[in-house]
Amino acid sequence: MKIIVNLDVMMARRKISAGALAEKIGITPANLSILKTGKAKAMRFSTLMALCHELRCQPGDLLEFSEEGDEED
Repeated sequence: MKIIVNLDVMMARRKISAGALAEKIGITPANLSILKTGKAKAMRFSTLMALCHELRCQPGDLLEFSEEGDEED
């Protein structure tokens, strides 16, 4: 089971670069990269809200639950 992060898909649809998005939501490009690659262990609700606001989307557009894949813990 895992959470799939579709941040790169939404960024491509909205035609926004990682650097521009990171600046608009107030996080570092390195932290945005960690979110994009799905390597983050957690995400603050304030970051999720900022992403949804800037990308004009819903949380479900960015995050997807999959029962298949690598099981961690």
